[in-house]
Amino acid sequence: MNRTDLIQELRTGTEQAEEKPRNTSAGYAMAKEEFDYAQDAIRKLAAYYDKRVVGQTRLRTALIAALLAEGHILIESVPGLAKTTAAKAISDAVDGKFSRIQCTPDLLPGDIIGTQIYHQESGKFETIFGPVFANFVLLDEINRSSAKTQSAMLEAMQERQVTIGGVTYRMPQDVFLVIATQNPIEQEGTYPLSEAQTDRFLLKEIITYPTPEEEVQILDRMDVDAPEKEPPVLSVADVDRVQRITARVYADASVREYIARLVDATRHADEHLPEDLRGYVRMGASPRASIAFLRTARAIALMQGRTYVIPDDVKEMCHPVLRHRVTLNYAAAADDVAVETILDALAGAVRTP
Repeated sequence: MNRTDLIQELRTGTEQAEEKPRNTSAGYAMAKEEFDYAQDAIRKLAAYYDKRVVGQTRLRTALIAALLAEGHILIESVPGLAKTTAAKAISDAVDGKFSRIQCTPDLLPGDIIGTQIYHQESGKFETIFGPVFANFVLLDEINRSSAKTQSAMLEAMQERQVTIGGVTYRMPQDVFLVIATQNPIEQEGTYPLSEAQTDRFLLKEIITYPTPEEEVQILDRMDVDAPEKEPPVLSVADVDRVQRITARVYADASVREYIARLVDATRHADEHLPEDLRGYVRMGASPRASIAFLRTARAIALMQGRTYVIPDDVKEMCHPVLRHRVTLNYAAAADDVAVETILDALAGAVRTP
C-alpha cells in the first residue's frame, strides 16, 4: 500500500472499519471456550510482566485492567521506580506497534499527532503521521510537555482520531492504549495536567518504593547477564478478542446501582464523610468515573477467574478510578489530607449490596 492509499484509508470519511460490537446485555452467558481463552491470555500477560518487573503487583493489575477495558492509564511516582519498564513490559507482551514519546517543554503537538509538509516541486502537501498512530503509546513524563501539547492527545484518547491540516484521521480500531507517566515532585519545567486531561485516563496508579526483599531481587538480577528479549506472547487480534469478552462479563443491576451511589457520594461528600474530613472536597467525579468503574470491574472479575462482577471488584478499583477525578481544595493540602483517605471514608459510608 502506498502513502496515498494509506492516507485515504485513514480519513474518517472513507474509513470502513466498524466499531467493535458491544453486547452489554446483563443476561449474556459467556461460553466456556471464551472464558478459557481470556484466562489463558491474562496468565500470559501477567507472567510476561513478572519476568520483567520485580514486585509492583498493583501496577500489573492496573495495566492489564486498562488494556482489557480499552482505557488509558496514568502512572505516577518518583524517578527510578520502573514506570517505563512496566509500561514497556505490557506493550512488548503484545505483537503490536509501539511508540515512545519523551515529553519535553519544547515538544509540539505536531511531534505527536503528525503534520503536513509542503513539497515545492509538486506544489502539494504531504501528511506525515506522528508516533500516536500505534497500538501502544508511552508518553514518558507527560507533565513536562506544555498544555498545548498535552491537549493534542485529548482527541486521540477520547475519540480515537486526530485532526491534521483540517482533515480527521482515524486511530487504530483494534487496540489503542496510552500509558502516560509523570513525576510528582519536580516543579521546574513541568505543567500540571488539567482536570479535562486527567479525566480521559481510565485509571491512575501511584507506584511506591519496593520492599527490602524486592530490592534484593532487583540487585540479584543485576548480576545476571541480560537475557535476550522474549518474543510477544499475544497478538493484537488476541487482545482484541479478550477485550470483546471482557465487555460481556455479567454486571448485575445491584452492582450498577452501587457504582452510581459511590460516584454520587463524591459529589455530596460532606453528607457522607465524618466530621473531621468534611470541607475538603472541591469537586466530585463525573459520569466517566461510573463508566470506568463498570469497565474495570469487569476486567478485574475476569482476572479473578469469574464471569460476573461482585462489589469487591468495584472497591478494588476505587483508588485508581477516583484518585484523579475527585479534586481536593487547598485546606486538604494544608492539613496533609490525602485523596485516598477521603475515598476510603466515602467507600465505607456507601452501603454495599
